[in-house]
Order: sequence, then structure tokens, then C-alpha cells
Amino acid sequence: MTGGHWIGASKALGRFVSVDLPYPHICDRTVAAEDTASGVPLQVARWERARYCAACAREKHQRHRRPTPDIPPAVTERTRTMSDNPLLTAALGHAERGWHVFPLRPDDKRPAFPDHPADECAGRDPRCRNAGHHLGWEPRATTDPDRIRRAWSARPYGIGIACGPSGLVVIDPDVPKTAADTPSGEWAGALVGMDVFAILAQRHGARTDWIAGYGIDTRTDASADHTYTVTTGRGGTHLYYQHPPTGPDLRNTAAALGPLIDTRAHGGYVVAAGSTVAGRPYTVDLDVDPTPLPDWLTELLTPPPLPPQRPVVVALPNGRGRAFVRSAVERECARITTAPDHHNDALYLASVALGQLVAGGSLSADEASTALEHAGLSAGLRHRAVLATIASGFRAGTRRPRTVAA
Repeated sequence: MTGGHWIGASKALGRFVSVDLPYPHICDRTVAAEDTASGVPLQVARWERARYCAACAREKHQRHRRPTPDIPPAVTERTRTMSDNPLLTAALGHAERGWHVFPLRPDDKRPAFPDHPADECAGRDPRCRNAGHHLGWEPRATTDPDRIRRAWSARPYGIGIACGPSGLVVIDPDVPKTAADTPSGEWAGALVGMDVFAILAQRHGARTDWIAGYGIDTRTDASADHTYTVTTGRGGTHLYYQHPPTGPDLRNTAAALGPLIDTRAHGGYVVAAGSTVAGRPYTVDLDVDPTPLPDWLTELLTPPPLPPQRPVVVALPNGRGRAFVRSAVERECARITTAPDHHNDALYLASVALGQLVAGGSLSADEASTALEHAGLSAGLRHRAVLATIASGFRAGTRRPRTVAA
């Protein structure tokens, strides 16, 4: 039809509007006879307005039409081909180094998967369901290029690096968030975390010339102490080191080395270069292989040895059904102490199982928590983390009480 077109022509009820004119809203008016298929004026019901009103029909079409190629990924949340997908390229590059990556929420620090905490796992997530238990971000981290391509071709996810599986210890000197965070006392004169790190390095006889100015020098001198280095979105620094090949697993710390210095190792992750957080990019300052963690840092970060642990023995009273309960407690404690890794996950599952018996009245909370606490400490977990995991497992267990039949 020359000079115009029908909106909603499939219904044969649209209003003819010239393409040279804006679409007027007529949905609040009585439709004139000449604008209806029947030739009779009528009042349009709300649910039919898009059939009769050209403006409503156009808005509905705009909402449901497929995105055109020129719409940016930030709007459509669709990533592009690999040649034009820097996040995918960066994720594959990190995986080629042997670093286990996993998706973070776009432009955020938080993991994209799973979307629920362990104590709220109902098995709806396919990977949790297939594993038979809650599967957190660490066991989901991967170096598999096919999995990485599938994930980062779907959405512009940020990139997380799981430090434990990647064999990394990352030193994280930060910048103060408020004036109250500025170091003082023995650290007087330090303005940012890298200042504190330089003071600490000097005390232990380590080279500090590469730290000057918070930039990383680009010399190729093999004796230099520099390592793979990233500048964070807020202007902090991530120093990547190889985890020591022997000795206990190093864990995350907060200000253990000094103010404004955290560390990430087993059980922790970092936002990788190539990602953004709140619009601020994480960028590589020095692209070299991580060096071994210096001995003085290894010594400072190694947790003190646990006191000698007695075998987990729980005195349970005799009575009907107690043999089953005693066996259940021993079995769940063994689950924790014999797990090859991910001891905290094993502790959580055991806490859920015994929490169900507690909720059913077959086992007292004190008996269960004492046994689980001893097992968690025997496995090398930190006391505060053990107590938090037991409490979380008990909360999940109480939703499905179990009672031992007489």
C-alpha cells in the first residue's frame, strides 16, 4: 500500500497510519467507525488495545523482536564471535597457563554459579543434581576450552581464577577505602598496601627496588623478584606466586601480613585480568610466569601446626536405635577425615546428615557438633570455619528431620 502500511495486519484490525507521521496513541479513545474492520465505532478493551492502537502495536513489536546485530552485547547480553570477544580470549589465555577459571557475574566480583548458598541447595542446579550434593564455584572452575567457550559465548561474564586448583598464592595489597584505613603505628608512613609490602620485604631482606612507585619494572634480570602482576579496578595490586610444592596448603588471610594486605590461596579466588568490576578494568602490569612464593612469605603464611588430635570418640548412651546413631556419627566423621580434598564440603554434607538426626530427636545437637568439630579440626580446617560450616549444615538438616525407628 503506497504512502503507509497496516500495523498488526495479521489481525486485520490495525489503524492505517502514514509512515511519515508518528504513531498516535488512540487506546484511550473510542475507535472511530472508519478505523475498524466492521465499520462500527467501539470502545477497545484493555487487553485488545495493541490490536487497534498503532502506537501500542509498535511498542509490543519492539519489545518482542529479535535484537539486530548492531545492538551492543552490553544491551543484549550476548557475546560476540571469539575474534571480537575479549573476555573469552582472556579466559582461554588464563586456562592455557593452567589456571582454573569460572564465570563471575558480568561487571561484578561475585560468582555467577551456583546462584544459591550451600544451605539452600535443593538440587535444582543441574551440576549440583548430577554431583549428588552442592557444588560450589571452586569445583566448577576449569581449564577445559570447550566449557570455557560455551560459558563466555553465552554472556559477558567476568573471569574468576580459583587459586587452590591453579596452584597459586596471590598477595593482594590494596588501597585504603577510607582515611581510617590508612596504616599507622609500626607502619607509619605507608599510604597504600604496596608501601606496607615494601616495609615487610625490607624487614626480611628481600629486594624492594622493583616495588618502587608501585609500578613493576620491566627488566629481564633473572635475579629480580618481580612476578606476574595485575592492577585491580580500584588501583590495588595482585601479585601472583606459585604455591609451595611441599608443606601444608596455604589458605586465605586478611591483614595477617599487615594492614591493607590480604592473600588468596586454597579456598579463595581472584578477579582475573580482562574483567571489569563496576566498570573498572583489571589489567596486567607484568606478563611473566608467576615465580615461586618467597621463603619468607611462605613462613609468614604457613598456619601453625595443630595440637595433637585424639581420635574422634563420641560417648553415646545405649538404648534402642543408638547403635544406628553411633554408626552414623562415626561414618560422617570418617567422611570428613578421609576426604582427599575439599574437606569443608565434606564437613557440610556430614553436618546436614547429622543435623537431620538432631531435628528428628535421635541425636543431641551437642553430641553431633562435638563430633563434627573434632573431625573438622583433625582435617586441618580452621576453627571458625568449622563452626560456621556446622551451623550452616544443621540449618539445612532441620528442614528434613530423620527419626531412627525403634
